Amino acid sequence: MGITTLNIFYEEPDPDRWIKYDRYPRRVIRRLVRGEQRKGGVAMIADSLMQGLERLEVPYRFNDYKHIRNHPDEIACIIGKPQLLFEKKWKNPIIFGAGIYSHPIECPDLFEKYPNIKRILVPGNWIKDMFEPYYHEKVLAWPAGIDIEKWKPRQNEQASFDFLIYDKIGQHAHYRNNLIDPICKILDEKSFTYQFVRYGSYTHGELETKLQQARGAIFLSEHETQGLAYQQILASGIPILAWDAGGFWKDPYYYPEKVKYQPVSAVPYWDERCGIKFTGLENFDENVALFMGGLNSFKPRDFILENLTLEKSAGEYLRIYREVEQELV
Repeated sequence: MGITTLNIFYEEPDPDRWIKYDRYPRRVIRRLVRGEQRKGGVAMIADSLMQGLERLEVPYRFNDYKHIRNHPDEIACIIGKPQLLFEKKWKNPIIFGAGIYSHPIECPDLFEKYPNIKRILVPGNWIKDMFEPYYHEKVLAWPAGIDIEKWKPRQNEQASFDFLIYDKIGQHAHYRNNLIDPICKILDEKSFTYQFVRYGSYTHGELETKLQQARGAIFLSEHETQGLAYQQILASGIPILAWDAGGFWKDPYYYPEKVKYQPVSAVPYWDERCGIKFTGLENFDENVALFMGGLNSFKPRDFILENLTLEKSAGEYLRIYREVEQELV
């Protein structure tokens, strides 16, 4: 089959606030006052897919609504966010995701409303398992790719501290006393040096700089649907001591009244090359010793090269696209 031009769509929610169409001048004013908006996780998914397609020399159109309206037989690849599906009248067959809503209870009758959806993509396997009872075989796990040219091992300089602690804990006040501070106390007692980055308050440049100076990383997150940040760390050649407590999905909007689902993972893409996991404070002490003792034996970048490059991710997306294309013939 010849090369197909993919039709990719991604937009952030930006509703009118006071009067019709006021989102457009507000958008301009925001850019003038605040500068260029930092891209969120779903925007990065869209960007990484397009970068991967470019490296595979696969053509695509981006947000070309005129073309897709005029060609209702072509597949619309709606990366996200969900308002893009809900607010427009799509006649095309659709591949929806990976930037969708967090749980199927937000739209349990999705296929009744949108029978033209052919596949739903979610970022990882545990969330796929959570969606499957509602959406069945149409749900697939598809991870975004990591730019291995941007995120790469340090060049010609020595590490200046032992651990970069990546803190993405949502329930921060609770875990400050029960996990973060005790971890720091153990590191201090063992004379390990460390620095922090806190999710939502660092730049990519800061993360890159600190990764060039760290020997290892400690990744603290309750759960991750994919975990782009920890995969960027792995791609940089830095092994991770990862807190992976498992248990329930504790999104406060859903848990425990609306949804109880388990188990989740903080590192859904992982093997022994990446580092070591610990489940809590009770086994952190022994695992930090094991981790530092085997620091040079881990091969985290090899794991990314084998599984999560831009090209591999785009190639898997293209495979899914071809599969849908064949079903439409």
